[in-house]
Amino acid sequence: MQELNEIRIGESIVGLKDNLVKSSILPKGAAELERDVNLQGNVVIEGAVYARNLIIDTGPARFNGAVYAHNELHVKNDSKDTVFFKKAVATSDSIVSILTSGTCIYGADINGGTIKLKNCFVAGSIFGNEIQLENTVVLGGCFAARKLTLQNVVAGTFNAPEVMAGGVNYLLYPTAFSVEPISCLPGTEFYNITLADLGSLYKNVPVKPNTGKIRLDMHADSQRTVLVDESDTRMLLHSYSVAGRVLVSDLVDIDSLENHFLIISASLGSQILKTYALRMEDGGESAGLTVENIAGFFFKILNGTVAIGEINGSISFDDLKQKYL
Repeated sequence: MQELNEIRIGESIVGLKDNLVKSSILPKGAAELERDVNLQGNVVIEGAVYARNLIIDTGPARFNGAVYAHNELHVKNDSKDTVFFKKAVATSDSIVSILTSGTCIYGADINGGTIKLKNCFVAGSIFGNEIQLENTVVLGGCFAARKLTLQNVVAGTFNAPEVMAGGVNYLLYPTAFSVEPISCLPGTEFYNITLADLGSLYKNVPVKPNTGKIRLDMHADSQRTVLVDESDTRMLLHSYSVAGRVLVSDLVDIDSLENHFLIISASLGSQILKTYALRMEDGGESAGLTVENIAGFFFKILNGTVAIGEINGSISFDDLKQKYL
């Protein structure tokens, strides 16, 4: 890998292959505002990047600074290995990472007009006009100004005027929202995993009792909700929640599930100076809580390698008496 301490290229395209770029790639004049950046594999960029179009032919590639593409950020479909954006990514137009074999990891929030992701992991939230996700994990929220499409997705929550869904999907937080009723293809399934013992599953040890996933009926579990902001503006939404029907949640020590450690460690990955791990009962430690390891764990949930059992809906009277009396 050839080390570059400074980019001094006047052409309209900066092509990088087998390079370690120690500086930022930022425009120093009006002419460089129209410069494209093209990565062709085995590239690490330590600083921030600005480009008219950022095109990534293949990985491995790593961006340690923030990235902004004026028009398009495009990771090509046949990209191999892993493309890692450590910090925030934004475009004024589109972000496209529809991968067939490789993986793309976004370590912070991403923001764009049109966002299309497949086989991607987002440690933060997604903000866009139209968002299309397939076989993707988003630990934060998916917030679309117009339309959101989900197909085999793990998401923290979502909020969009129009939501379409297919496949098997998981929600990390108790409630999600849409303006219009959600439209689901036949066979679509939603599960809430707020009460799943993700910490034990990550450590590959037996899960705690009264934990697991909860099946959501996106029609029966839908309620009309009015949200009011500080200026008294009212918005009528459909909310999809398990919060009102989960009595067993009072019997579970949420903190003991260690789910928050997985989410926080991934979302703060760019700011944590050391690698942490979950403590085992025998005094040992789990695999390190790196963004890469956490992404791999959630992809195993998506593909069924890590199976989350459904929560037991029956609660004995003795358990209730012990809790409330």
